[in-house]
Amino acid sequence: MFDIKEHVDTLAKKFVPSYRFLRSQKSTIDKSHSIQTELNSNSIKVLSWNIAKNNYSEKWLEDFLKIIEQHQPNLIFLQEFRLELGLTNVLEWLEMSWDFAPNFIDAHHQSYSGIFTAATTSSLNKKAIITKHHEPIIKTPKVSLITEYPLSHNKATLLAINSHLINFVDLNKFKIQLHELELAISAHRGPIIFSGDFNTWSRKRAIILDKVVTKLGLIPVNFVPHESRKIKRFLLSPPLDWIFYRELSEKKVSAIVLDRIYSSDHKPLLAEFCYTDTLNN
Repeated sequence: MFDIKEHVDTLAKKFVPSYRFLRSQKSTIDKSHSIQTELNSNSIKVLSWNIAKNNYSEKWLEDFLKIIEQHQPNLIFLQEFRLELGLTNVLEWLEMSWDFAPNFIDAHHQSYSGIFTAATTSSLNKKAIITKHHEPIIKTPKVSLITEYPLSHNKATLLAINSHLINFVDLNKFKIQLHELELAISAHRGPIIFSGDFNTWSRKRAIILDKVVTKLGLIPVNFVPHESRKIKRFLLSPPLDWIFYRELSEKKVSAIVLDRIYSSDHKPLLAEFCYTDTLNN
């Protein structure tokens, strides 16, 4: 009888040296920019994108610069971001503060890989959540980064969660990661944006995710059908990439997916929100 786990382990030993992917000793790395602007409660422009570790390629830089210039996001969620070891001046020209949470070190490329969140103001708090379980073959965990930001003219703060959910594992391990995120998110009183690559390539995974976000009072950004069709899928699967939110008003005309981007197999998601106290009274 064919044993898929044994087959995966054999491939791992054959093609992936055990010393290549190492656990990072740092939970987060951050950089504050000299220019600081509170998130504007009347307009919070969000970009979410799995960039497939391509941020050192010229094509990705060209795509990213074009997006920044045209859409001017205030909050950026990037998944599968590479950060060279010892390098902290990455994207210095971005004029934004950023936080990075690595899930492993690639010894071959001398770089971290992980989650990158940038904003027009420094985060008040940050926390990385690493999965207890590992994906097969390269035996690495997945990471989520939770950051909190001040909002202009408001006592409320915005909680931002940038996530990449575990793949190629059984549903129970997928549930465990989401449960850990649910516990962390549920403690926040105020507006929330929960975004990233959720690897919801099956109906079962999508249903599990829907139950968690519904319990948290989060709703998905409403991409109209012709925009939604551009989001990364596997055949007829649900979308892999999502932006969820709570206690914010969505500016629906701004919810778009940039399809003329070729530096990653995922397309960037863009949305715009506003926050007012009257929404929550």
